[in-house]
Amino acid sequence: MTETAMPPAGMAGAIHFFPWWAVLIQGLVALIIGILFLYYPYSTLFVLVVFLGAYWFINGIFSLISLGMDKTHMGWKILIGLMGIIAGILILAYPYYSTIIVPAIFVIMIGIWGIIMGFLGLGAAFKGAGWGVGILGILGIIFGFVILVNPLITALLLPYILGVLGIVGGLAAIAYSFKLKGEQAVPVA
Repeated sequence: MTETAMPPAGMAGAIHFFPWWAVLIQGLVALIIGILFLYYPYSTLFVLVVFLGAYWFINGIFSLISLGMDKTHMGWKILIGLMGIIAGILILAYPYYSTIIVPAIFVIMIGIWGIIMGFLGLGAAFKGAGWGVGILGILGIIFGFVILVNPLITALLLPYILGVLGIVGGLAAIAYSFKLKGEQAVPVA
């Protein structure tokens, strides 16, 4: 009778879907992009926004083409397809303006999200979730308002924030890939 080695709880899906080398490549790419964001912040942001525009344009086209095969949710597919094509064209036609506008819109969305989540946290705290949730709610509201008061300054800082996150996340993924390699190489007895 043969026994199979069982991965730790919660790791089964990650081991099955992501081989260790894929996590390593993802970590290396995140690390490289993080370093590029710190050394060439606005050039890297420019390239990222142009790639985003190309992605939205191509995704919009494929969304409309998919209507030929599947007519379900036709209205949404047309809306998403046209919005993707228009956004992609605008970004590709005006890449320098887009390098300022796209991060600013992203930052405004984060600010609004922070305020909403902050009020939800405060509501949960008053319903008995605890004072920690309330403090996080207040911090979320403050964070959201600070961002909304200065969206362009926050957008200018975004490449540096993304750089630090890329480096930290990349190093964490690289370390995790070696741990995953050891777990995936467990001999089956």
